[in-house]
Formats: sequence, structure tokens, C-alpha cells
Amino acid sequence: MDTYFHNPRCTKSRGALALLAEHGVEPDVVAYLDTPPSTDDLRGLLRKLGLPARELMRSGEDVYKQLGLADPSLSEDALIEAMHRHPILIERPIFVRGDRAVIGRPIENVLQLL
Repeated sequence: MDTYFHNPRCTKSRGALALLAEHGVEPDVVAYLDTPPSTDDLRGLLRKLGLPARELMRSGEDVYKQLGLADPSLSEDALIEAMHRHPILIERPIFVRGDRAVIGRPIENVLQLL
């Protein structure tokens, strides 16, 4: 099953989803701002992406600064918890196919899993 973590207000997220549709892929779409992934789901995503939590975070968001998330002493668990509580911090879009995932920036990245 393919899964797509989507923010419909994001141009890149809409573009990558359209690109997948052009290639005949219709993933299960998760509106992650409305339904934030659990901390366990985030850990699984990070494993599939092969990234540490910090690299999945949108550091330009106001909440990132407000919560002091740039602090290098924060643990992976603290960063994952912050993304769960404030899903706007999660980079988007994320396309998951099987045991692999990619961030759709640039949008053509999603094609890597086809």
C-alpha cells in the first residue's frame, strides 16, 4: 500500500500528488495536519526515510523557533514528540511505498519509488 502525507494548502504537496496520479499511482492520502502521525508512526517514517528527526523538521516555522527546537541538545524523542504535537513542523509531502519513503522536494523525488 502506498501512503502520501499531504498538506492540501501546499503547492509542492499538490504538485507531487498530481505527478503520482500522472503515473497511475493513487496512494492512501493522509491529511497529516488534521490527523497527526503518532510518535511510533513518525519513528517508522524516519526509518523508511533514513533520516534523523531534525532533518524532517521545517525549521522556518514559527513554532520551531517558539519551542527552541534549534537546540542541538534536544533528543530524537523530544523532536519526534514536537512533530507529533505540532504537525506543521513535518516536512511535506512524504510518499511511502513499502519499506521506503521520500520527501517530495523537489516533487520529482516521489518518482524514485516507482
